[in-house]
Amino acid sequence: MELIYQDKDIVVCVKPARVLSTDEPGGMPELVRQALGIENVRTVHRLDRVVSGLMVLALSAEAASELSRQIREDRFEKEYLAVVHGAPEQGAGRLEDLLIRDKARKMTMVAQEPGKGVQPASLRYQVLKQENGMSRIRVALETGRTHQIRVQFASRDLPLVGERKYSTIEDDCEIALWSYRLAFTHPTTGKSMEFVLDPPEIYPWTQC
Repeated sequence: MELIYQDKDIVVCVKPARVLSTDEPGGMPELVRQALGIENVRTVHRLDRVVSGLMVLALSAEAASELSRQIREDRFEKEYLAVVHGAPEQGAGRLEDLLIRDKARKMTMVAQEPGKGVQPASLRYQVLKQENGMSRIRVALETGRTHQIRVQFASRDLPLVGERKYSTIEDDCEIALWSYRLAFTHPTTGKSMEFVLDPPEIYPWTQC
């Protein structure tokens, strides 16, 4: 468990790929409890199981409640780095879609029109680098739909490298989606907190 920051209210750590964010056997709260030797560890935001990078967990009910409120009020900032196959037509922009979740297949899909279960999804992106037929992109979420980044780019023929659910390209690596930046107000002190961490020096991050 790679710990970035800890005080009596929160802990910021690195979630490995294929570890659950939620409080289940082998999930992040359990791993943090084992690493820190404390019991009260709560998830306040989620990363897809296959995604890795920065994650903050609360160490009290009060801290969890306050951070959850910031998330509901869109005052909790989350930015990601991704590597996609291909190149967006524009170097920066905003993607907007209507998404619907197929719970039976555990997949999210783009809907063509509003309807039951359909939710708007939006994000902002900036292309940082293009090389070897891939693009490194910085993504700021405006909404937090399940698999949102993965689906919005895949639907534009820009699947993430390492994507297995929404891509037909076979890559021999974990999905290239990294929780890069978190910014929020400390739940107790009111201090502005910001954490930034680059992805590891492994493929495809070393290639693009």
